[in-house]
Amino acid sequence: MGNGLTLGLMLSLALFSMLVYGFLGGRRDADATRKQTHLLLGAGDFLVHWFMWVVGPIERLALRCGLTPEVFNFAGLALGLLSGIAIGMGHVEFGGWAIALGGIADILDGRIARARGLASDYGAFIDSTLDRFVEVFVFLGFCVYLGRFQGGAFAASAAITGSLLVSYTRARGESVGVKYTGGLMQRAERLALTCLVCLADRPLASIFGWEEGRAILVVVSAIALLTFVTATQRTIWIARALLRSN
Repeated sequence: MGNGLTLGLMLSLALFSMLVYGFLGGRRDADATRKQTHLLLGAGDFLVHWFMWVVGPIERLALRCGLTPEVFNFAGLALGLLSGIAIGMGHVEFGGWAIALGGIADILDGRIARARGLASDYGAFIDSTLDRFVEVFVFLGFCVYLGRFQGGAFAASAAITGSLLVSYTRARGESVGVKYTGGLMQRAERLALTCLVCLADRPLASIFGWEEGRAILVVVSAIALLTFVTATQRTIWIARALLRSN
């Protein structure tokens, strides 16, 4: 019950802050707009700009304190490792909070780099590479945690593989001059889903009488399927673009 109350309180605070954000005009975040950041193919863009508004005070405090992008890069890496360990040990709520904090760190490293004029190829490489480490840590935790379910370890392994394929198709396309970032199951969606299901699994199990971990299995399986769909979509789009350019 305590976990359900905590989750309910956090959701209530989130909804209240959305109302405040909307009342204040719901201004679109300039940095997210320049980067063309989208969620759920654009359907969740309100959430993107609201969340940037929420983390804005943290960003401004970090800038005043002189924190560098590397601080958040390696904080995100540490939180990713911590989340994977926690999930593997069965502490999924703790893992969910670690995923959420790691996601905030991942957002702040790039925003601070751009705000300070420190954006560079080095920073882009470190950021994207450490993101892959974090995802692997998280899904390895799911491999262990879901091992008691038939097909659970396979679903988590497939989610790791599909997530890396999504990133690889983008990177490989950009290396040959074609940039395409489309697809439903991108990093932001994977991050949000894994965080939310870790926090909601136990309350859902209590409400509906499910076995704990069942909701996580369903979500991880969906991530596995949709990452392969996204990677396939990117592969086809980039291949066609290259054929047209020849």
